[in-house]
Amino acid sequence: MIGLLSDSHDNLTLVRAAVRLFNDAGCDLVIHAGDFVAPFAAEELRNLRAPVKAVYGNCDGEKAGLARVFQGLGEIANGPLAFTHAGVRFVVCHLDASAETQAASGLFDVVVFGHTHRPLVESRDGVLLVNPGEAGGWLRGKGTVALLDPATRSADIITL
Repeated sequence: MIGLLSDSHDNLTLVRAAVRLFNDAGCDLVIHAGDFVAPFAAEELRNLRAPVKAVYGNCDGEKAGLARVFQGLGEIANGPLAFTHAGVRFVVCHLDASAETQAASGLFDVVVFGHTHRPLVESRDGVLLVNPGEAGGWLRGKGTVALLDPATRSADIITL
């Protein structure tokens, strides 16, 4: 199982809830599609029992601090971040326009993105697009994340 989140925007209570959910689900990888905002929020991900792959979002101004947090935690980069995990070709980006471009490329099985704060799980020409919504819950009044099963290439949106 893979845990997906985005747009956590410093909401420590909901980031902690996401960490508990991902640990309870036995996730072997967690993907964050940007907008941690501050390094102290990303620090909460150290409580995961899985490595983290992440991209910077448009609200992540303190990139040097985030990079320091990610030492020993996983990988953070400017998007798009492409990698293979469990035989599935992933790309992670923050902006929805970039996600559309990546999905149309035909190079990936799963595209994970954020930015819109709106959850989405959609299959398009054999590519699974997933926006886990906003883990921070600030805009829509509830935090959401997603759990992705790489074996079935399916994802479920979970309310925190």
